[in-house]
Amino acid sequence: MAMFTERPGGGGGGGRDQESGLSIIAPGMRVVGDVNADGVVKVEGTVVGTIRVSHQVLVAKGGLVEGDVIAREAIIGGEVRGGIVAHERVELQATSRVHGDITTRRLLVQEGGEINGVLRMGEQVGDEREETGRAVAAAR
Repeated sequence: MAMFTERPGGGGGGGRDQESGLSIIAPGMRVVGDVNADGVVKVEGTVVGTIRVSHQVLVAKGGLVEGDVIAREAIIGGEVRGGIVAHERVELQATSRVHGDITTRRLLVQEGGEINGVLRMGEQVGDEREETGRAVAAAR
């Protein structure tokens, strides 16, 4: 599995399962720079930079992202200090803390989950998501 890089000849031919993978940033690991991946990225350590994932970002309890998260779905159990743009869904678990804006179609917040920012959601958000993603990227 190629971590944090595009696969050679990516996008052609095979099914979604062949393109997707799981990349884990383990506890004690610190990644400085942007992370781009197909599939799923699980953050148990620290990422300082933007995470762009085609499928899902999981920030585990104790995980920290100091930057933006852009994905189809984001499940947050740790801390995000930046914006979240999730094309479909965001789940904030009881241990989560988000210090930034959230843009998504659907949101689940468990009791205890914190949001310190502006929330934009609903069907109309789907039309704005690419523009918001570009604005987030341009701000960096």
